[in-house]
Amino acid sequence: MSAQVEAMPYRHVLDVPAIGSAVRIAREITELVLVECGVGLRHPSVGPALLILAELVTNAVRHAAVTSPIITVTHTHGPGAFAFAVHDRHPYQPALLGALATAPASGLAMVAEMTMELGGTAVVRADADGRGKAIWITLPL
Repeated sequence: MSAQVEAMPYRHVLDVPAIGSAVRIAREITELVLVECGVGLRHPSVGPALLILAELVTNAVRHAAVTSPIITVTHTHGPGAFAFAVHDRHPYQPALLGALATAPASGLAMVAEMTMELGGTAVVRADADGRGKAIWITLPL
């Protein structure tokens, strides 16, 4: 996690089962968190942020459910920025920027491209034991 994310004063953590409804639940909770943080749902970054979140949770459900029956979504908010992470316990760590070059039509390429277009950052952070990861997206507001 970057120092910028660690310094954000607001933090919310959501654990959801790695099943299809996790995507809907994560989106709905993220909307509530944004409103609670004073970010209007019509803000130009909100729609793309929700799409990015949905893609990351979908990937965790599709690819990590066997090793990670619980997916954790962490939200942070601070002055001028909103960040969220999707964490699972599958050891595979995707190369987000590599997705643009190797599979430009993939969901991860879309995540990387949208994040960059919004002026944000996307980072994969491995768990200390190497058996899981969190994908952190930080977007300016």
